[in-house]
Amino acid sequence: MSFRENIRLALRAIRANRLRSTITIAIIALGLMALIGILTAIDALESSINDNFTTLGANSFSIKNFNEMSEGDEEPNPPISYKESVSFKSAFDFPGSIVSMSSLVIPGSATIKMGAKKTNPNVDVFGVDENFITIVGYEIEAGKGRGFSVQELESAARVVVLGSDVAEKLFTEKDNPIDKGITINNQYFRIIGVLKAKGSSFMQSDNRVLIPLTTARSIFPSGGIDSYILTVSVKTPQDIDPAVGDATGLMRQVRKLRLGEQDDFSITKSDSIVSLLIDNLSYVALGAMFIGLITLIGAAIGLMNIMLVQVNERTREIGVSMAIGANRKTIRRQFLIESITICIMGGFFGIVLGIVIGNLLSLALNASFILPWVWVISGLIVCILTGLAAGYIPARRASRLDPIEALRYE
Repeated sequence: MSFRENIRLALRAIRANRLRSTITIAIIALGLMALIGILTAIDALESSINDNFTTLGANSFSIKNFNEMSEGDEEPNPPISYKESVSFKSAFDFPGSIVSMSSLVIPGSATIKMGAKKTNPNVDVFGVDENFITIVGYEIEAGKGRGFSVQELESAARVVVLGSDVAEKLFTEKDNPIDKGITINNQYFRIIGVLKAKGSSFMQSDNRVLIPLTTARSIFPSGGIDSYILTVSVKTPQDIDPAVGDATGLMRQVRKLRLGEQDDFSITKSDSIVSLLIDNLSYVALGAMFIGLITLIGAAIGLMNIMLVQVNERTREIGVSMAIGANRKTIRRQFLIESITICIMGGFFGIVLGIVIGNLLSLALNASFILPWVWVISGLIVCILTGLAAGYIPARRASRLDPIEALRYE
């Protein structure tokens, strides 16, 4: 009997037992849908994380008074003061490096007004220097202004660069916001630029505005700025480690730490945050695999029961096949192909639904569309293996039936 004929018989048997076959196909599809969907979303998120940190600056690291990757139970370090930040920036002379100073002045509670329009009171206000926009990977929207100049920093000018979300809330597409006046918590500023949209994620948001750091200090002289952040950019990834070494030594001098004292600041490289986040996503992937595996085991057990019932119901048919020349190998292959066909049908629907749902989740999280070929191929292989495992015992039982007894079976 040819392979095509076996497929035809398998499809005929599936049609003859529509309800049982449909339930089994649905269980397999749901298992693979959960598995492929979650893994597709995770792959899209990993791609988004890498893209975000590439634009953030793969050749950069930041110096803060706290460790972003700590468990949260450590004693807080003393804030990095303005004087210490200026001392570090002026003294750090690693070849080809650029240093930026910044601070979160108003964390998520500022209201921006322009005439009768205003934003919700949830805008982040950052005080930054002239190097910040370049180092962290922001770009000015084409035809919409510029960043801060050294002169504006020196004179503590009342100028502001808007995030794209803030600009959209205050202006229409036809409006030119440059040189327009706005207020930030009732403080007047003149707009000199609008940032290109980057999308909201765990590390960045377009719902923010940037003002000169010196201006922020003049507006909030009584402690509005808790601590300063230093961001260092170098020419190549190979320069990161030696630059971190130089920065650590200089920062210890600036902080007046004695020999033997532990660092009271944290240096974080972009790639270390990426590794941590992707490692955490791997636990989610393992959970998805476990869920999918359990579902497929349940589907395999259900499929095996269906195939065993089919052996009993088709005993006389098997006897007729043997009587006209079908050998045990042919009968065994017929039932295995039927089992694999059911699994592949369920796998097809599960993979398609998984890709659709996974990419819908990733798009909702501002990640890019992805087609996970590795997981698609893996899913098909798993379906074939599940069909073999579920169909082996029924196929073996069918092939060992006695032809005479099978023909007499009612």
